[in-house]
Amino acid sequence: MSERVAMLHGDNVVRIHWKLGTDVLVGVCHCGAEHESEDPVELWDWLLAHPDGHDRPEPSAPREPVLSAAQG
Repeated sequence: MSERVAMLHGDNVVRIHWKLGTDVLVGVCHCGAEHESEDPVELWDWLLAHPDGHDRPEPSAPREPVLSAAQG
């Protein structure tokens, strides 16, 4: 597999990283907050609850598709 996969970004994307050579997992919230744990259940509980209290902006209106001169 030489093809690279693009990483997801956004307000609902959270990540879990494994600290090499340890049993420690690091959860990273979309806001950048981090939490370490050896227990994956504890880490997922933290990640799924962490956005509570975040000031989330109102969702923006869907963008209109941009048509090129060749399309229209």
